[in-house]
Parts: sequence; structure tokens; C-alpha cells
Amino acid sequence: MSSAASAASAAVDHMRTWWCGTAEGDWTSMALYSDGSYGVPKGLIFSFPCTVKDGVATIVQGIEHSSYAQDKIRATADELSSERAAVADLLS
Repeated sequence: MSSAASAASAAVDHMRTWWCGTAEGDWTSMALYSDGSYGVPKGLIFSFPCTVKDGVATIVQGIEHSSYAQDKIRATADELSSERAAVADLLS
């Protein structure tokens, strides 16, 4: 029951941020189509740090990640790319 409430709360918070925007100098994480930022292949849907203004999410650039975090980003991107390739024939 608590995990469902937690997920619902996170969804509400996400929508509030999307509607109201982020405060000046603040950012949030949102799943967006990759534009190649942080080495994530273009077109993958990936969680990025972003600002939101007038309902438009923009990826925050220039955040320095530790080598550990870079490895985790790369591993997640590789896994998502593999999953996308596995279902590619279903889309045509």
C-alpha cells in the first residue's frame, strides 16, 4: 500500500513541476527524449536533469558526474538501447 502511495505522490509532484515549472536556479529529473546529452544516444527516453518553464522541459547541461555515475549512465543507456533493439521489429 505504501509503495503505491509513494508512486502516486511522485506522479503528482512530477505533474506539479511540469505545470508550475522549476524555481530559478533549481532543476528536477524528467524522462525526456535524448538529444545526445551526457553521452546518452539520441532518441532514447532517459531521465535527465532539467528545468521547466511554461510547460517546456529543457535538459540542464554541464553537470559533472563522477566516474561511477558516468559508468551507471552508460550501463543504463546500453540496457535501454538493447531493449529498444529487441522490440524494433514490433514497430514496423
